[in-house]
Amino acid sequence: MKLYAELNLNETEASHLRDLVAPDDLWLAQAGRITEADHAAFQAAEVAFGNVAPAWVADAPGLRWLQLAAVGIDAYRGLDWDVLGSRLVCANLRGVFSEPVAETCLAGILALYRGLDRLIPWQADHNWQKLALRPTLRLLHGSRVVLVGAGTIAQRLYDMLAPFGCAITVFGQRSGHIHTLAELDAALADADIVCASLPETHKTAGLFDAARLARLKPGAVFANVGRGSVLDEAALVEALRSGALGGAVLDVTQQEPLPPDHPLWTAPNTILTQHTGGGSADENSRIIHFFTANLARYRGGEALLNAVDWRKGY
Repeated sequence: MKLYAELNLNETEASHLRDLVAPDDLWLAQAGRITEADHAAFQAAEVAFGNVAPAWVADAPGLRWLQLAAVGIDAYRGLDWDVLGSRLVCANLRGVFSEPVAETCLAGILALYRGLDRLIPWQADHNWQKLALRPTLRLLHGSRVVLVGAGTIAQRLYDMLAPFGCAITVFGQRSGHIHTLAELDAALADADIVCASLPETHKTAGLFDAARLARLKPGAVFANVGRGSVLDEAALVEALRSGALGGAVLDVTQQEPLPPDHPLWTAPNTILTQHTGGGSADENSRIIHFFTANLARYRGGEALLNAVDWRKGY
């Protein structure tokens, strides 16, 4: 079986991947430096691993499984999956990045609550502000948290926040969660912290518009670690500048990279983690492990993990 992989791997990682997929025939391309030979190898492949050009996917009749090297599927939504889906399964990495993303979200919230966002610049300036800072610090313990989304990131955040004694409400479709927008709006009014970890669908786009952000109580912190499309960024900036909100932790934005003149760069009490939330030193190892586990299922004729349901949009 011919496999095509388009990744940025070091020599050790590349060698490890080759060993794991043996005896299959692997062509390894370097993401961002694609050649005509790479394209030809992709055309001959039955399985592809990586975020390949969407146009390639539409023009590869022999391809049977595309394993994305990411969770996001936005670049591939425009393809005709009514036709492609009859012969091609697309899977993503849902769940692979949940632990680091949840840790990043928690770290950002704690940084705002404990003043680290102010202390670090003051340290660089040799600026001692003990008496001014101490009365403004907040405790995560006992905070009321609304998790908007019930996927693997939200599940890990729930587990991390529970030991702090937080009162946690989850907005999602599973049993025991609130699930209507009316219930969400009621919960937002009492929330100290709101964490969104939603996929991008027609239902989630623009969910946190100016009107919904206005439902948050003064001083609340809003975190978004799902998709930038869920949020009206201009409304968020205005709420932060006016003091209506106490802070924001954003791992994702509508434009990435964020333009140098974007107002989020200078919004008060805002931590931008630049879509690094899923990163860790062993990131490639975790991605490779997931692919090879799914490859074993593919070889055995089993259903693939994380197959995208294009009707649902995730």
